[in-house]
Amino acid sequence: MKKECIAMLLAGGQGSRLYVLTGEMAKPAVPFGGKYRIIDFPLSNCTNSGIDTVGVLTQYRPLELNSYIGSGQPWDLDGSTGGVHILPPYMGSKGGTWYKGTANAIYQNMGFIDLYDPDYVVVLSGDHIYKMNYAKMVARHKAAGAACTISVMEVPWDEASRFGIMSVDENDIITEFAEKPKEPKSNLASMGIYVFSWKVLRKYLTEDEADPNSENDFGKNVIPAMLANHEVMAAYRFSGYWKDVGTLESLWDANMDMLSPDSGLDLLDESWPIYARSVNVPAAYLGPTAQICHSAFNRGSIIDGVVENSVLSPNVVVEEGARVSYSVLLPGVKVAKDAVVEYAIVGENCTIAADCHVGGTPETTAPAPWGLTVLAPNCALAEGRRVAPGIMLDRNGEEVSK
Repeated sequence: MKKECIAMLLAGGQGSRLYVLTGEMAKPAVPFGGKYRIIDFPLSNCTNSGIDTVGVLTQYRPLELNSYIGSGQPWDLDGSTGGVHILPPYMGSKGGTWYKGTANAIYQNMGFIDLYDPDYVVVLSGDHIYKMNYAKMVARHKAAGAACTISVMEVPWDEASRFGIMSVDENDIITEFAEKPKEPKSNLASMGIYVFSWKVLRKYLTEDEADPNSENDFGKNVIPAMLANHEVMAAYRFSGYWKDVGTLESLWDANMDMLSPDSGLDLLDESWPIYARSVNVPAAYLGPTAQICHSAFNRGSIIDGVVENSVLSPNVVVEEGARVSYSVLLPGVKVAKDAVVEYAIVGENCTIAADCHVGGTPETTAPAPWGLTVLAPNCALAEGRRVAPGIMLDRNGEEVSK
């Protein structure tokens, strides 16, 4: 069936910089903001942008992600003429391999794309928190007569060397691209969101795959090759909220941003809803001793303690006398009586026993370095345990290095 535009969502990353949080699941499946998972954002953007056919390319620990996406119904991506499709690596008659890079992942699924014979393919990452109308980006691509359009945003100059950086002319046509340059010429950073004209991309993917020296990556190989051949490459400027949540610090930051009306991350905007698979649990219970300030909590939670500046996922328990501040508690966490959790990310189904103290404020370690405290899913702390700021524990409660 012919489609003007389909999306390919790269969701196979291991998420190694999220350490213990992605030990059992792919990064896009990590819970975010209490009621969401990271992958809800690009999937919802597709639905809201009118893109009804999405290929999700999975690889690392895909079970939870596959189960979560299911038929695609929560995002209205379960139609008979398109919908969401899970695309893991596979063996063919000539063998097969794991996805070797972002470009190779798309290359291995050219047969899927050809089923829809699209004019345009939107390539997305599964580890960004943002709201974007891809239809506007496709319109920019058409107007520019481009082979490729790259979404860009201005970043602080002192951070520019962390990104792929674009130089553009007066019409925002890309003239130069540098991957993580030491001395950037511009502060226009690639967001890792692309629109390609499919026939052109197909040619470059085939050529890239045939090059034994290629890393099969869009930023390192395909984009530079297209520029070198003088293809029309357009920049699409984005000015809304966007954060790559590939590190523990950025994941925590984005959760805190959700609590701030000034951050630009408005998840209550009915004109651009972020859809998620609902949790079938009872309503939250707030006990007579509960004190909740500047926080988000969800269904199934039982709160009798103090919660401030924190994000609580479904089925979290905070007992009387316990205090949770500036922390992110993933589903099923229990914080027992008189325990304290500060500046921490606590993985799913962790148990923090009575009188424990997890983490601490930046002031507690000064002048020594400070950091977030992180507990792996299913970690259980014995009564009275102290876990210092910046420490990370595995599921057995053993300290691991970041």
